[in-house]
Amino acid sequence: MISGNLREKTMDTKAFKRSLQHSENYHRKGFGHQAEVATQLQSEYQSNLIQEIRNNNYILQRGNVTIQLAEAFGFCWGVERAVAMAYETRKHFPSERIWMTNEIIHNPSVNQRMVEMEVGFIPVEGGKKDFSVVEPGDVVILPAFGASVQEMQLLNEKGCKIVDTTCPWVSKVWNTVEKHKKVDYTSIIHGKYKHEETVATSSFAGKYLIVLNMEQAEYVVNYILNGGNREEFLAKFSKACSAGFDPDKDLERVGIANQTTMLKSETEQIGKLFERTMMKKYDPSELNQHFQSFNTICDATQERQDAMLGLVEQKLDLMIVIGGFNSSNTTQLQQIAVERQIPSYHIDSEMRILSGNRIEHRELNGNLKITENWLPDGEIVVGITSGASTPDKVVEDVIDKILQLKATAVVV
Repeated sequence: MISGNLREKTMDTKAFKRSLQHSENYHRKGFGHQAEVATQLQSEYQSNLIQEIRNNNYILQRGNVTIQLAEAFGFCWGVERAVAMAYETRKHFPSERIWMTNEIIHNPSVNQRMVEMEVGFIPVEGGKKDFSVVEPGDVVILPAFGASVQEMQLLNEKGCKIVDTTCPWVSKVWNTVEKHKKVDYTSIIHGKYKHEETVATSSFAGKYLIVLNMEQAEYVVNYILNGGNREEFLAKFSKACSAGFDPDKDLERVGIANQTTMLKSETEQIGKLFERTMMKKYDPSELNQHFQSFNTICDATQERQDAMLGLVEQKLDLMIVIGGFNSSNTTQLQQIAVERQIPSYHIDSEMRILSGNRIEHRELNGNLKITENWLPDGEIVVGITSGASTPDKVVEDVIDKILQLKATAVVV
């Protein structure tokens, strides 16, 4: 329950979204300041050096350092669009109070710019958002990950101007779970139950169950085929299922959906696992009565993962993965390097590269760690990629820092 008189979902979510989109307070297409904002974004976030590397077959050679960039990395179209709309919103409403329901994207430098532009974030008290700070007439931006239908309803009832920057790929997943709901299927959502996008997606679903990985998916399909301890099941997924979820009834008809930033291969494996399970549990001829699957894997996420898979096939001495520490798609890129046992460091900015050949980085388990002597002596090849929320300028700053550190080491 989110404070601010946000009531539980009882409405037809599809009908509500349709009516909201016809409201004069709802904006999804910008405000006509695109050209002005494009110039500003270019100066703040783009990089001549990165463009030069792209033009040189994604390779940069400086002294004894070779930088090998992934062939797809950084800002995706949905992120660029969301950031541009946020900038446009401030230009269009120069004196109004502007709020954001969550970080616009998972990148610290971009969110810091929002603060500098006097865009406020809805405060969180005791793990719950407090919408009481928002007043009628305020402008509220919904981030690229979207917002829950309950949040939209509350803001609409308050009489706020809503600027919706939700990525169309996320909206596509919402449409998928709406289809599941229409035919009384349970949505199996591959994602992180706390992630803003999954919170929003589950709010549009009817019955749902969120599975984090193959291990959890296998636990669920084992329950479907063999039954099990109902109380244990409900305890395991207590924060990751719809209210009143009954594993003995609600797993007879399932549809697959996903958080768009999860690992593509794992989403596909989970989908195939449930498909095989339903064919085993029921007759294969009845599969369509028990299983639905639509492709909801984001193109940009897929492109960056494919590019990373290509990059780790190269002979690399180490890998740098750049992106916000709460960025799911960046974590998936890091996972690819770790699985191949390449020394790999997930950092969110060049500030994590410390003096004296030390680096502070995020491990896959979420812990921050400082590693000494991470940058080898002599000639090295460094692979670099960045998540879909990372500006090219941040990538340039990291490359500059690595080159400085290596140059200093040679002088010493």
